[in-house]
Amino acid sequence: EVQLVESGGGLVQAGGSLRLSCAASGFTFENYAIGWFRQAPGKGREWVSCISGRDSGTYYADSVKGRFTISSDNAKKMAYLQMNSLKPEDTAVYYCAKSLNYVCAGYGSAYHYWGQGTQVTVAS
Repeated sequence: EVQLVESGGGLVQAGGSLRLSCAASGFTFENYAIGWFRQAPGKGREWVSCISGRDSGTYYADSVKGRFTISSDNAKKMAYLQMNSLKPEDTAVYYCAKSLNYVCAGYGSAYHYWGQGTQVTVAS
């Protein structure tokens, strides 16, 4: 059974940092891209970042480029999202998701398993 479990969310002041973790199980981790998405209250789901399977290429939404860093540890089956210089507009529930294959994509329909989410709140 595929499972994804996020952790690491919390309340932080603007300008601060958080590191989100995504623990994966039930599939060959290194063969699939892992994406991070977020959803703010009253807004649609937004793609944030992705790390591809096989070559670990990384991709970012313009809104987080230069502030967020995605990484993974294949041996531990973990993906991470290091978030620096956080802004109040980064407040959202953050989800990790398993892609249909090793290729990164910036839209939700390319992912078929999702974690339960972790809340990130950035206070101004």
